[in-house]
Amino acid sequence: MLKKINLPVWSISLPVVGIILMLLASSWSGTVMNLVMTAGLVGVVLAAVHHAEVVAHRVGEPFGTLILAVAITIIEVSLIVSIMLTEGESAAALARDTVFAAVMIILTGMVGLCLLVGGYRYREQVFVKEGVSAALIVLTAISVLTLILPNYTTSVAGPYYSKSQLIFVAIVSFVLYGAFISMQTIRHRDYFLPATRIEDEEEHAAPPSNLTTFTSLGLLMVSLVAVVLLSKKLSPALELLVADMGAPKSLVGVLIATVILLPEGMAALRAARLNRLQTSLNLALGSALACIGLTIPAVAIVSHVLDFPITLGIDTKSTVLFITSLLVLKLFLGAGRSNILQGIVLLVLLATYFFITIVP
Repeated sequence: MLKKINLPVWSISLPVVGIILMLLASSWSGTVMNLVMTAGLVGVVLAAVHHAEVVAHRVGEPFGTLILAVAITIIEVSLIVSIMLTEGESAAALARDTVFAAVMIILTGMVGLCLLVGGYRYREQVFVKEGVSAALIVLTAISVLTLILPNYTTSVAGPYYSKSQLIFVAIVSFVLYGAFISMQTIRHRDYFLPATRIEDEEEHAAPPSNLTTFTSLGLLMVSLVAVVLLSKKLSPALELLVADMGAPKSLVGVLIATVILLPEGMAALRAARLNRLQTSLNLALGSALACIGLTIPAVAIVSHVLDFPITLGIDTKSTVLFITSLLVLKLFLGAGRSNILQGIVLLVLLATYFFITIVP
């Protein structure tokens, strides 16, 4: 059966190991168990990246990158909602912290590292600027509506939306995301295809069979579930570490978001190393859009059902850094060509974000 499926044994066994570790974590604890779970988490991430690439190779662009982005976002939403259901109003800022952390890590970290590696290896890479511009426009609109505007509404004091405002913003966020997906996959699909055809071994290799593809798709979902659940099991240790550091509690959301985004980040980085920057940008910007466009509506529904407010507005320094990141991306990616300087600037912004999170 394994020969017919044509997948490496390690890519099949590691997701299973991750699930087993998750089950053992309920009865075992301690430093050794945390280290074992961390090692298992890294292995599951590697397996998730492999299966995502198998599925992407079969369905082609831009559907392959869309599958990974939406799958990880759905799992992320499940994690946020499960914690909200457990902790109630004490988790009011969790969705904001996680979404903002994920978007900043994607825009400055994931994109920055891809531009740095691609620029170092190939000096200059090209992509279709119309697709990138469309993604940035939608991302800017949704981000302002969900993370910045709540600070300036007056129906409810503080960085909150009233119930009617929250429902309205959730609806328009979902509409904007749906419109972008329609553009990406139907009306202007060519905007998200590689600007130039790069010849490499993968493109000449035969697409995987249906059996292999569906097996990889199933194992991808298992891997993503294992990544999130292992992250959730490790979160108490992370909270203790953050408390010992004297850092704000929002750093926990940053660390969890970093772990959850590892599969997408590694897949995007590998594409950049193979001179497929368009694929990297599709993954990164699509993930950021899915993160906000799907998470906010889901959290809004939970907030309405449980009848407790959720904090959405980010503070002033985060707003300044976020707008700066969007502006830099727009200026850099508007030319349709990338170089190593762009990656360095974005990674400096990521380092600044991490620093002001730890030392506010």
